[in-house]
Amino acid sequence: MKLRTLILAFTLLPLAAHAEDLRHDALAASLAPIDAASGVNAVKGNDVTPAKIELGQKLFFDPRLSKSQLISCASCHNLSLGGADTGSTSVGHGWQKGPRRAPTVLNAVFNSAQFWDGRAEDLKAQAKGPVQASVEMSNTPAAVEETLRSMPGYVKDFQAAFPGGTQPVSFDNMAKAIEAFEATLVTPGARFDRFLVGDDAALNDTEKKGLRLFLDKGCASCHNGPNLGGTAYFSFGVAKAPAEELRPAADKGRSAVTKSASDDYVFRAAPLRNVALRAPYFHTGKVWALDEAVNVMAVHQLGTALSPDETKDIVAFLETLTGEAPKVAYPTLPPRAKETPHPQY
Repeated sequence: MKLRTLILAFTLLPLAAHAEDLRHDALAASLAPIDAASGVNAVKGNDVTPAKIELGQKLFFDPRLSKSQLISCASCHNLSLGGADTGSTSVGHGWQKGPRRAPTVLNAVFNSAQFWDGRAEDLKAQAKGPVQASVEMSNTPAAVEETLRSMPGYVKDFQAAFPGGTQPVSFDNMAKAIEAFEATLVTPGARFDRFLVGDDAALNDTEKKGLRLFLDKGCASCHNGPNLGGTAYFSFGVAKAPAEELRPAADKGRSAVTKSASDDYVFRAAPLRNVALRAPYFHTGKVWALDEAVNVMAVHQLGTALSPDETKDIVAFLETLTGEAPKVAYPTLPPRAKETPHPQY
């Protein structure tokens, strides 16, 4: 409980003084609005250009990055389903079932690190992981490069996106292009964003009560920043350990990355933007209703039980976090050539 006390003291101090009237300046200090350009502006170490975005969009939808040539980034990060997919965990190469719920790709550029355990420092690093994971796309950098270099259309696209290089078609550049495209997958225009910048009428009275509860109960201690989460790591079970179904003993979370026992069952706080669109919830994907997920967090993270009305109000607030979906046209992909490797099942 000491950890929770410190989090609340340092994170909510500027908010608590204004919780009664929900002052917009106090809220914006911890819960920042986003706009259409903020995603691209958040990218570091990768110059985002139109040519790179266009190439990244093609790569995001191209199943030929996988060994079977059946699975693309979009397979698990469906932009029509809140940037995730429909199952508790995704199905990968050879019908293998993944160990964790696919995180949403929408607004992922605002996260301090990627994956539930934060093992990828940015979207470039994240793009490389699933391509190589045996349970996901099960490919190798060399095989990806061979496939892409075999298609003249992709060679031309890489040359346009990465001019001046001796070999623009590379695994690293593939990841940079995907990052550039994913930086455009932001969802501005949520009613909560309008409220943050001063539009009091953007939220109704029930939603404002939910926001006040979100602050006063301590939810914002973990779910803050432009993505309302995704910026820090917390034990899943600060107040009370969840059931085995929600927190399997074998998956110890961030400690697999840090090699520190103190990080057992620590995970990155889930971003809450568009949360109403992407059930099921948690890294195990075992909770299918948003009100149930809210109650799980209250009991296991905050050590409190919510009344039915409190749960309803918080859910009403969370539904105001749904923004405008990015308008993405399905791209026409470069055709395969005689030299393009065949699928391997």
